[in-house]
Amino acid sequence: MSKLKVADLFAGVGGLSQGFISKGFDIEFAIEHNKEIANSYKLNHPNTTVYDEDISKIDLNILKEKHPKIDIIVGGPPCQGFSQKGKRLSIDDERNYLFKKFIDTVEIFKPKYFVLENVPNILTTANGFFKDEIIKGFEKLGYKVNSSTLNASDFGVPQNRKRAFFIGSLNGNLLEFPKPYNYKTTIKDAIYDLPFLESGQGEEFFEYEKKPLSEYQKKLRSKSKGIYNHQSTKHSDLAIERLKLIPKGMGKEVLPQEHRTKSIYSGTWSRLLEDGIAATITTRFDTPSSGLFTHPILNRCLTVREAARIQSFADDFIFYGTKTIQMKQVGNAVPPLLASQIAQIIKNDIENEFTK
Repeated sequence: MSKLKVADLFAGVGGLSQGFISKGFDIEFAIEHNKEIANSYKLNHPNTTVYDEDISKIDLNILKEKHPKIDIIVGGPPCQGFSQKGKRLSIDDERNYLFKKFIDTVEIFKPKYFVLENVPNILTTANGFFKDEIIKGFEKLGYKVNSSTLNASDFGVPQNRKRAFFIGSLNGNLLEFPKPYNYKTTIKDAIYDLPFLESGQGEEFFEYEKKPLSEYQKKLRSKSKGIYNHQSTKHSDLAIERLKLIPKGMGKEVLPQEHRTKSIYSGTWSRLLEDGIAATITTRFDTPSSGLFTHPILNRCLTVREAARIQSFADDFIFYGTKTIQMKQVGNAVPPLLASQIAQIIKNDIENEFTK
């Protein structure tokens, strides 16, 4: 059976793509409008055609001529219009045009399967109005659709990260979502083989000094020559002083009055627990005041590589661009290990169809 071809819309740096590649699929093309992020995608996926432009400006019929056979379409369209404040609810709200574009792309390419990924509240907002509208939109095109919220921590990712998924198939099968694992990967499992850097330390590249200390590390290291993107942010003396006062698993609530900050958010200035999992990795994980991003035993925030490990990216996946852009790439990605679970469901369905 030849490899099936995937198109990744709203690709980011390619977390969904990585999950599908790990299960033997080919990524035929990807669309990512941010040129710096698209460049990182290209460098990590040299065999994929990458369009670094706004999908709304792309003529889908011309795209179909260039790529006539696409078996699976995946992507996470940004959506601002899923609120119920003061106006009639509609999937056609102009703020949801990227959502419509995803559905339009599926209509034109008619892939065997699609995967739409999004924020969890898309399933519950307005008593499930948008969920029902999205499902109806795909059912009109002949797809059998299932939807669910999955937490990455249930599938070997050391992070509490919930995402909603819609999976559709043209063959009439309702695809079932995977069952959670009976174990959790911890922060220690994920990052304790990496060099222990102090604030402001780091290099472009490190050779591995320690042996892998867990199966998770072994897996993520298996194809890499060493460690990239492992440079810690230089914190101010005051920030380091504060961090020294915070024990594992605690946050700003333990700081003496003179060190209290004005941040209104709970969980800021918080230190990770080595035997626990991380909160959701965001795009500001190098800043103590942004949340639960302080290393369990070092007085600094996570490096790009540590955050990438917590997101389940392999060590041979390199993030390019400024530190800010690298953090955006990591923080906005679908964890590849979670994506691989979705890819496996589709792979199983294809194999079942093939053996009928």
